[in-house]
Amino acid sequence: MKSFRRLSISEQTTAHLRERLRSGQWGGHLPGVMRLCAEMQVSQTTLRAALCQLEAEGFITPGGRCRSRCVVPVPTGGASRRALRVGILLFDGRPEGQPRATSLIPSPMLLLVQHALQAAGHEVFFADKSQTEMCHEVRNISRHIAGTPADAWIVVSGSHEVLEWFAAQPLPCLALYGRSGDLPIARTGPDKVPAYVAATRRLLEFGHRRIVLITRRPRRKPTPGTVERAFLSELEAHGIVTGDYHLPDWEETPKGFHNLLDSLFRSTPPTALIINETARVIAAMQFLASRHLDVPEHVSLVATDFDQSLAWCHPSLAHMNWSPAPIVRRIVRWAAAARLARADRRTLNFPAAFVTGGSIGPASHD
Repeated sequence: MKSFRRLSISEQTTAHLRERLRSGQWGGHLPGVMRLCAEMQVSQTTLRAALCQLEAEGFITPGGRCRSRCVVPVPTGGASRRALRVGILLFDGRPEGQPRATSLIPSPMLLLVQHALQAAGHEVFFADKSQTEMCHEVRNISRHIAGTPADAWIVVSGSHEVLEWFAAQPLPCLALYGRSGDLPIARTGPDKVPAYVAATRRLLEFGHRRIVLITRRPRRKPTPGTVERAFLSELEAHGIVTGDYHLPDWEETPKGFHNLLDSLFRSTPPTALIINETARVIAAMQFLASRHLDVPEHVSLVATDFDQSLAWCHPSLAHMNWSPAPIVRRIVRWAAAARLARADRRTLNFPAAFVTGGSIGPASHD
């Protein structure tokens, strides 16, 4: 049975106004707030929330203080021309070893992005190859993008080299996460630096010194990324000489991940692991259980993200938490600007916080 979600009053109001705008019912200016509230029998709070969403989608623009909002004209040829065809280039998404016929699996966050853009009238699709499948090579990715019609692209967790190529293209592009640095490209995602620092400090307070951060190659190469540098700097500020042990290289396959953990725990076992991405957190817990290593008695564990698949963990998992809502709104506004041919290359990140769960504790000195 297909699941469904009941729309809130605000969402119903937005959808109703959106359809009336698409039909061309209003030209020039939108009726005032009080008139629309009385007509639709909703509160001013509900109506203003709907109007803000329609502004983000590009249907209306602010009219200034005490002035009605302006209606963005529907182009000649109908409402279909107002939409963008937005491509989403995943980092990865097809399970290791699965045939090409297997569909890519977007994260819940990306499904939220897809649905929000579709609600704004855009056509959204996922590129049928991920960056991982194209070996993160700019040559391979550029060839694939050239053969995939799109009006704009969202690149998920792109390396600096990949995002540098996209930034030089005429099509609008937004980096969702990824290493955009000072490139002229729109970027959004959680700002995890304070969360990484807080997590590292908490582990240090518990007496941990053998702390290992496991993350993807684009986050490590050619030099560590912002959050990785914050992690290493915090260790160094506490007198720990950092090196490959704390931010190791590894072959990014299930076997390569297991080999990394096997190597780490063979001679100088970590007392704490900070692991990027839920799939590897689960794999690490399985590895530790097979070695009869308990969390947090023997090894403390921190996830850099959190999703509902980890909500059943007991004790609760220490993690970094952030709200997807402002990020999704930012992406919708970026698409609205792109639809109006307005360049939007701003970096807008949103706070992430470290949540101390039951998976961290005093360092084991066995």
